[in-house]
Amino acid sequence: MALFDWNDTYSVGINDLDRQHKKLVETLNQLHQGMLNRQDRTAIGTLLKQLVTYTQDHFSTEERYFARAQYPKASAHKTHHVELTSQVKAFVERYDRGEISLDIHLLDFLRKWLMNHILQEDMEYGPWLHKAGIH
Repeated sequence: MALFDWNDTYSVGINDLDRQHKKLVETLNQLHQGMLNRQDRTAIGTLLKQLVTYTQDHFSTEERYFARAQYPKASAHKTHHVELTSQVKAFVERYDRGEISLDIHLLDFLRKWLMNHILQEDMEYGPWLHKAGIH
């Protein structure tokens, strides 16, 4: 059972970004499955680091498109990127130090963040990027 089921309501209409969003959802679901299967801390830690790295790569891609399209809300959107990256990195650091473990509350936080980020903030840029010729 997946923690987050992708469907077309999450599509921002930009192929590259939709593909990356799907990869983020897949990684979140792998973390969920790892927790359910009681994978060891090393395996979970590796998945968490992949999530951070892939999220940073994804944000960089979005920001390149924003610059290319001269997206007027780019600065505010980038601020959200910095905040989330900071939150997730802090969690991973605490996890690596053994201070916290992966649990359903954290996964639910990540799921809700990803859903809300895509459905609210990311949906706003889709039409703007389309008008700029980015599909």
